Amino acid sequence: MSAPVPLTIDIYSDVMCPWCAIGYGQLTRALGELDGEIAATIRWRAFELNPDMPREGEEQEAHLQRKYGRSAVEGAKVREQMRAIAESAGVSLAYEGTQDPPPPAMMWNTRDCHKLLMFALDEAGPQVQTRLKLALFAAHFNQRRDLSDREVLLDIAADAGLHREAARAALDDAALEARVVAEEREAYDHNITGVPAMIVAGRFLIPGAQVPEVYVNALRRVAGKIEAAN
Repeated sequence: MSAPVPLTIDIYSDVMCPWCAIGYGQLTRALGELDGEIAATIRWRAFELNPDMPREGEEQEAHLQRKYGRSAVEGAKVREQMRAIAESAGVSLAYEGTQDPPPPAMMWNTRDCHKLLMFALDEAGPQVQTRLKLALFAAHFNQRRDLSDREVLLDIAADAGLHREAARAALDDAALEARVVAEEREAYDHNITGVPAMIVAGRFLIPGAQVPEVYVNALRRVAGKIEAAN
């Protein structure tokens, strides 16, 4: 039996993006089916859906109505469809905290989130970076925490296993921020205008949140091309 084909999967994503959480859930299911065939290394790449979002954020539904010109009724229908797709992917987008009534669902500026994710990859590698990414998803969707608050971000980073004061320094690192901006430019160089978008083996683009079967077929094709080239 041949060894699994190593594949790097770079996921351009934003913490505010529910489809990014769904896409990762679907990818995880696909990789489970490909166990023994493909050994995947996942890295998260920066993409800001709302780079000009102010520090105080914006209420989520008001933001989406303004951005996409949709009504409250249309928004409710989209959320219900998304919730069903998320559940099929094993992903929860629901508030799971104890506050009653729940805090409002918000949209935040995510530049600091991306700096921390890049720092995590540099400092601790892709597995810890993914742990941090999933913790940020949970903080946003399930706990409705303020992800523009640096102390909140540092709490999340520390819980993910990163050194708190090193993470604090990373948030103030101008060179790291420049790298985040450069990474976002690279996304546009790949013709990525929405997320999630996955670049496999540095060359092959899988856009959008796909069903597991699409990921399975795409990854098998890429693995086959790599094996043939070797």
